[in-house]
Amino acid sequence: PDGHRTWAIPSYPEIELSLVGSAAIGREIDAIQPQAIHIATEGPLGWAARRACLRRGLPFTTSFHTRFAEYIETRLPIPGIGGLMWRLLRRFHSPSQAVMTPTATIAKELEARGFVNVKVWTRGVDHRKFNNLPRDYFTLPRPVILYAGRVVKEKNMEPFLKLDIPGTKVVVGDGPEKKLYEARYPSVEFIGYLREDTYARALASADVFVFPSLTDTFGLVMIEAMASGTPVVVSNRSTLPEVVGDAGVIIDAGDETALREKLLRFAEDPVFWQDRATASLQRAASFSWQRCAE
Repeated sequence: PDGHRTWAIPSYPEIELSLVGSAAIGREIDAIQPQAIHIATEGPLGWAARRACLRRGLPFTTSFHTRFAEYIETRLPIPGIGGLMWRLLRRFHSPSQAVMTPTATIAKELEARGFVNVKVWTRGVDHRKFNNLPRDYFTLPRPVILYAGRVVKEKNMEPFLKLDIPGTKVVVGDGPEKKLYEARYPSVEFIGYLREDTYARALASADVFVFPSLTDTFGLVMIEAMASGTPVVVSNRSTLPEVVGDAGVIIDAGDETALREKLLRFAEDPVFWQDRATASLQRAASFSWQRCAE
């Protein structure tokens, strides 16, 4: 969106969309004269680039990495809005040479919804930034059980936030629900955004990472935690089990009792969690920038 007028998404002021037409994007494309283009998102900038490419006969690929239909359905509970969004998304991606999506689970779902030319393009992290870091960021009562990501209701955070368990629950990140959750769950430590190096140290200093989302297409924060040697607990929905594999602790979505029991096991069975931490490092190693580029 650099160089264009933008407007903030309602209820997501930290995310700004560009107000730009295909003619302006077309001029930028003509100045670069590319042989091919990758369109990363389905926002206004993506639609403008799509139109400009089609007019010029330029081949392009697209990415599907956000469940916009479900998110909009959550925010705007209007009958039929989800189906309408899926039709728009299908139309957006239909001329793409390859619809790149991060997991095989999402690829199969998109194909079942009528998407074509779907390819799996995995994610990766820079392991130099997350490995062998000091585990001294927190001086809070242990165990430190951490969530990192946007603080929004779509992430299904409340089953984690409401848990009554020993130690300290920590939330790293910001979002439209942060003030509401801070008021509703005063026992939780909300520490907001962290800069890159500090964020990596916080991940490494946590005892357990919890990611309760039911809709994420990948959950890159899970790989960052695993690359830091921090075991992860995830729900059995969406693509999360595929991503964490046998290294993750997987519970039934919405089973707060199971979540509590798994986290209580941290104090009772440290050997189990140490095994999970070792497995997490091994699993995370397969998600590298080199593999992503290849």
